[in-house]
Amino acid sequence: MRAFHWLFLLGIAGCALKAPPAHDELAQQAVPNLKVPPQWAEPVAAAGEVGNGWLGSFNDPQLEALVREALEFNPDLRVAAARVEQAAGYVKLAGATLYPQVSALARGGGALSGDSSGLQGAGIFANWELDLWGRVRSGREAARRQHASAALDAEYARQSIAALAAKSWFLATEARLQKAIAEEMAASSERSLGLARDRLRVGRGDESDVLESLAGRYPAGAAEVPAQLAPMPGPVPVGMPSELLERRPDVVAAERRVAVAFYGIEEAKAARLPRISLTAAVSSISSELFVLQQRDNPVWSAGAAINLPIYLGGQLQSQIEIRTAEQKQAVAEYARVGARAFSEVESALSAGFALEDREAILKEAVADNSRALEFTNVRYRVGVGDLRAVQQQSLALSAARTALLRVQAERLVQRVNLHLALGGSFEARQ
Repeated sequence: MRAFHWLFLLGIAGCALKAPPAHDELAQQAVPNLKVPPQWAEPVAAAGEVGNGWLGSFNDPQLEALVREALEFNPDLRVAAARVEQAAGYVKLAGATLYPQVSALARGGGALSGDSSGLQGAGIFANWELDLWGRVRSGREAARRQHASAALDAEYARQSIAALAAKSWFLATEARLQKAIAEEMAASSERSLGLARDRLRVGRGDESDVLESLAGRYPAGAAEVPAQLAPMPGPVPVGMPSELLERRPDVVAAERRVAVAFYGIEEAKAARLPRISLTAAVSSISSELFVLQQRDNPVWSAGAAINLPIYLGGQLQSQIEIRTAEQKQAVAEYARVGARAFSEVESALSAGFALEDREAILKEAVADNSRALEFTNVRYRVGVGDLRAVQQQSLALSAARTALLRVQAERLVQRVNLHLALGGSFEARQ
């Protein structure tokens, strides 16, 4: 009885689980050659921590409504949400055997009973595996980390869908404005009509189709977009490079998958050790065909069982090797995602500053060409210039406006890319 008592206490306590690599340790292991600088390589226009609610910074209620529609009806997000629910179920399943398993059995059916044995009765049976080596708990922790990873992947998918909707919105608006410029070119010069018609061919595969697909609609290319681009919001804080790996949902999800693999190794190692279970039962059996030797009912019993794997043809060691390889893969994937995150931030910053400089130059070009067109028109009206010069200058102005519009739309796109790369949410969170 004393031995049973000690086994019960061991089952409750168990051995403490090892912790997966800490964040700093994992980063050093995954990217040993990556030295994170204290500041971003590209100049930063605004200091401070990365904020949320970037979607509202564009002050466009139509865009915000489109993003809400996409989040509600987008099929990819519904798939991601289902994966999170599935992972939550696996967490419950993985930890189920940490608790006693109780089942009941009954049999009857007349003199011969249900299976012609002549026995009738009922019993309740309990079995509780003592997780002394942490095999079951390691499996549960792996499932928990997998659930956390799935939830983070779903969150990053939401952020990506919102960003893609915003970028498609800006590009669709640009397409509408580019079409208007082309129509102006066609109306201003019959001799340049061929070129104007080429510019006017926007087709049916533009960003309107993308917007409708994101929102779960049929891609009919009929999405209503505004008649002007949103104004460029002011500079945004970008935080510190060292904070990026702890903030972006996709990077944190990759870190959780390293922990999943870590606990998979621990579970495989513990599978080589003995499994000890406590058992208990109460039953009552009777028979109308023969006299039972033990006639006292009900019968109570309690005991313990041990299962020690001795030789399984190398299966258990193979499981450890497989889990170890999976952890190496998870660490490498974490390194890849982390390096991509840094690259995306630097690229978005660099592109944003370059486009800002180009926009200033193109604004001057539009102004210069506008003044030149006015001067050419005056010369034509007073009879010292010909129509050809007016048409050429008109085309030059349209080309400058087209280039400026392209840069302005791309600046908005790169601002969205920057928000997504930094890991800030499009929602304003408390």
